[in-house]
Amino acid sequence: MTTDLDVRVRDLLEHYDRPAACAADLLCDRHPAEQIAFTVIESDLRAYELTYGELRERSARFAAALADLGVQPGDRVATLMGKSVELVVALLGIWRRGAVHVPLFTAFAPPAIEFRLTASHAKVVVADADQAPKLTATDYRTIVAGDAGTPGALRFDDLLDGYRSDDPRARSVAVGGDGLLVQLFTSGTTGTPKGVPIPVRALASFHAYQEFALDVRAGDVYWNAADPGWAYGLYYAILAPLATGVRSLLLHAGFSAPLTWEVLRRFGVTNFAAAPTVYRALRADTAAIADGFALRRASSAGEPLTPDVVSWSQRALGVPVRDHYGQTEHGMVICHAWHPALDVAVPLGSMGRQLPGWSCVVLAEDADIEAAPGEVGRVAIDTHHSPLLWFLGYLDDPERTASRFTADGRWYLTGDVGSRDADGSFRFSSRDDDVIIMAGYRIGPFEVESVLVLHDQVAEAAVVGMPDELRGEVLEAFVVLRTGIEGSAELAAELQQLVKDKFAAHAYPRRVHFVAGLPKTPSGKVQRFVLRGKEIR
Repeated sequence: MTTDLDVRVRDLLEHYDRPAACAADLLCDRHPAEQIAFTVIESDLRAYELTYGELRERSARFAAALADLGVQPGDRVATLMGKSVELVVALLGIWRRGAVHVPLFTAFAPPAIEFRLTASHAKVVVADADQAPKLTATDYRTIVAGDAGTPGALRFDDLLDGYRSDDPRARSVAVGGDGLLVQLFTSGTTGTPKGVPIPVRALASFHAYQEFALDVRAGDVYWNAADPGWAYGLYYAILAPLATGVRSLLLHAGFSAPLTWEVLRRFGVTNFAAAPTVYRALRADTAAIADGFALRRASSAGEPLTPDVVSWSQRALGVPVRDHYGQTEHGMVICHAWHPALDVAVPLGSMGRQLPGWSCVVLAEDADIEAAPGEVGRVAIDTHHSPLLWFLGYLDDPERTASRFTADGRWYLTGDVGSRDADGSFRFSSRDDDVIIMAGYRIGPFEVESVLVLHDQVAEAAVVGMPDELRGEVLEAFVVLRTGIEGSAELAAELQQLVKDKFAAHAYPRRVHFVAGLPKTPSGKVQRFVLRGKEIR
């Protein structure tokens, strides 16, 4: 039976999947010029409103500047920026030009950044002033936002001042629904990070999630606290709010629990979304006085949400936080949704049910058939009956792409293990790979291990995720040293710093264990489940 929400899915697809589709038009120009897009909040809680008219004018200037730098439709332009007005202007200018955005997380170290820039063939990089020193190559142009003394770099504000919004080169370029919007890299257990091409028509999925799962409405004060250097923040703190046109908060500051409490209270946030780590940090901030809130919706994604956080949220925030499930490759698909037509009770510990536009199942572990209710198996998406599915494969990586689909192409395999109750509610069990999710960030162990073995005293290393009350998981490293070398606290600190310097500041192992050997299968594959267990502890 076709429901009103099914009709809404079709309408969204028609809107975003058009031959003449242009992201700048869809995300900015179609909204009234005087309408507020973001309330921008500084770390001292000073705030100002940013309208769609201002975004349109400034992004048009930036698009003209990109054209003058030789950026053509389809070229890659990267950003190494935190949450800021300049980031939003840069993104809309990139898409106005018909170029493809490559997001870079600001905690990445230079090698991780350069890998992504090289793999994407980025022609231009826009960086915050404090991030610009990480850019070491010379085969791209660098634009710096903020005070900059970077040799050879262009200043973001100077570029905007040098062009007019009515410059012919500022006109929106139509790329169509299949045209690329973003090229994002996601971590895996082996090999290099995977490039995920995100087409313009994916906006239909992001928009639908905003309506169906979050129940964002006109008049809401919406805030997604995630970092736009990652999928969750980019999709639902930037793209989805611009798509729906509902005013959103943009906090130009790093995370702290006291600041988050104050923003929620002072700015009257009614619809809040964040990773479970944020809620756990708020709970741990015992000095906070949890009153004076306007919240009517609270949601969480990025890692499993434990029942104790749900119970705390009801008491402290006046509303229970609800669990939502998705991946970089497809966005959110299974949720304990807030939309009135989808607002049904689900068992405690459940992720919820599939959203309209998606058909999700649990396949048996050893056959491509649906598992019985309650049976643990592989969480999958039915490609034949999921009109909002936009992922077709990884960039230039047919082998990894093939591993994500069954042989007949019918099922997309999420790589997660779970079960489905008889009422249609899904339960997350584990990942069937070894990707670590810490504070909502996906970290591939291979990238961290590759850095650890750069140390001249390390023979081999393995990294696993261990449970952590605040972050969900943290990294722990098991290191085999070269013959004659003994482990020490000083060496452990060196290895931690090496990961910070060569990969990412957030991804260093919190504990380093020096071991005589790593448990392996007969074929030589490290048995991470043994490392996570008691056998080696």
